[in-house]
Amino acid sequence: MSAIHLVAALALLQYLLFGALVGKARGQYGVKAPAVTGHEGFERMYRVQMNTLELLVAFLPALGLAGLYWSPVAVAAVGAVFILGRHLYWRAYVSDPASRSVGFVLSFLSVVALLLATLAGALLALPQ
Repeated sequence: MSAIHLVAALALLQYLLFGALVGKARGQYGVKAPAVTGHEGFERMYRVQMNTLELLVAFLPALGLAGLYWSPVAVAAVGAVFILGRHLYWRAYVSDPASRSVGFVLSFLSVVALLLATLAGALLALPQ
């Protein structure tokens, strides 16, 4: 399970980094709290953080649950694809939001794969 814990911790660190970048963008573009609009550069970074938070709600439990039924290394590898997807999403969204598709698809499909793995594992573990 340590591989799964490592991936979970890295995903959370990535989210915290996105939060720090939002704070930096807030100062850089002069967007005073509590406003979440005002400059497109800030809004793009803010949307990356919020979209990542939205996916983390499903990703973290799915990661842990899938690890109960399948190889922790395989589950962690799927989790690493999520982190890569979030990185690609961030890089694309802040430069050109229209180009964010690859990052979004990688991270979203990682969550779907983990949920399907959890469902399959739970069904296979049911008593006959």
